[in-house]
Amino acid sequence: MWVYDKKLQYPVRVGKCDPRMAKFLTEQYGGADGELAAALRYLNQRYTIPDKVIGLLTDIGTEEFAHLEMIATMIYKLTKDATPYQLEEAGLGANFANHDGALFYQNAAGVPWTASYIAAKGDPLADLYEDIAAEEKARATYQWLIDMTDDVDLQDSLRFLREREIVHSLRFREAVEMIKDDRQRQKVF
Repeated sequence: MWVYDKKLQYPVRVGKCDPRMAKFLTEQYGGADGELAAALRYLNQRYTIPDKVIGLLTDIGTEEFAHLEMIATMIYKLTKDATPYQLEEAGLGANFANHDGALFYQNAAGVPWTASYIAAKGDPLADLYEDIAAEEKARATYQWLIDMTDDVDLQDSLRFLREREIVHSLRFREAVEMIKDDRQRQKVF
């Protein structure tokens, strides 16, 4: 169960209307390596992971939902004053025609989100290595997004998200070592 505090994990400021950048940000909203896929992956994997790291998957999965909310806020702020023509020019015309200003889980190319993005093998090490890879891919994407905008306010929020991906990757690496150590210990029953 969660307790929801009605504020973003980190402030999201946007310096200008930029539908083109909003389109690119949808990659982290509904893409294979985006925040929704990560949140659902981690919260699903916790059912087949040793008790020692269940809390880690729950905490990071929950934080990914906070990141999803930040991305949604960025997209909203980047497009709220855009004209239909500007949306069309940015490649968001089909989204606008289907959803008006509503967000839709899709990647930057317009491909809808799919449950096949959620990796779960049931083997703790395999799943944790997948999680490390997912965090590193998200970190790389955030860096590319930072490089694609000159909006310093937006860059600030994206840098926060990039740094959180690094922390998550490190925490998953620690969990791998905990599980490896536990497997190597002689067990006496």
